[in-house]
Amino acid sequence: MTREFWRKLRRLNIATHRDVGFFFSSLIIIYCLSGMALNHVDDWNPDFIIEKKEIRLPKGYTVSKLTSKVVLEIGKLVNEDTYKVYDIPSPEKIKIYYNNASLLIDLSSGTGAYEKITRRPVFYQSNVLHRNSLNGWKWVSDIFGGMLILISITGLFILKGKKGITGRGKWFIAAGLLLPVIALILHELA
Repeated sequence: MTREFWRKLRRLNIATHRDVGFFFSSLIIIYCLSGMALNHVDDWNPDFIIEKKEIRLPKGYTVSKLTSKVVLEIGKLVNEDTYKVYDIPSPEKIKIYYNNASLLIDLSSGTGAYEKITRRPVFYQSNVLHRNSLNGWKWVSDIFGGMLILISITGLFILKGKKGITGRGKWFIAAGLLLPVIALILHELA
């Protein structure tokens, strides 16, 4: 193979790495953000912000006097103007359902527990993509995974000589491979 062939192949490699990297840069950031969020699912809810609030009711509310007007009046205590439905799970409790919220009232104690759920901006949408929750998205995700492999392989051959794969690059590759190998060994030992 001629020197010109290798020069053209090198230019094609660099252009492929650059252009595929540019094209998938947004998805790379989205998947990284979502992956970090999902890693800490035990520490926080990456999809939703859950707001909880305890309220105290004024005296005088009873199940027998419950009307839609009274339910709207109670809703004002938690800044809700409308409700979807309400039910009476037990003789002294009322549960009111709102858009993305609910209020459980204990009439015997005069207290209520309000819970509102809102989507966590950016993370919710990122997680929808990362979990392949959209119809057909798994194919985009599979192509994306293949392109990440391509970006990684083409990146290995960008630099030449002492700073490239045949120089110090091989040591960085080996060091990077050590992390998953050590993690798997520790996992097997546990």
